[in-house]
Amino acid sequence: MAKWTPKHEAPEPLEGPVVATITGGTILWFVLFLVQLPFYGWFDDHGHTWWVWTCLAGGGLGLLGIWYVRGRDAALKRAAATVSD
Repeated sequence: MAKWTPKHEAPEPLEGPVVATITGGTILWFVLFLVQLPFYGWFDDHGHTWWVWTCLAGGGLGLLGIWYVRGRDAALKRAAATVSD
């Protein structure tokens, strides 16, 4: 097999409101979890309790994601301040 070589340079990564995006997604996971809780009996009867726990896991992982992207954002701002000095 021949080694693949790119024919053009990769584009710059897109930067956007990463912290807000992750926070919004985390809130959405927790809202979905809370909305499904009153129907837990129905989910249990039909073998779909994993839907409820998936939403809780998504919210928990979202909290880790918020912690991570806030640290990343702070590090990027510190690096930009160091370069501009």
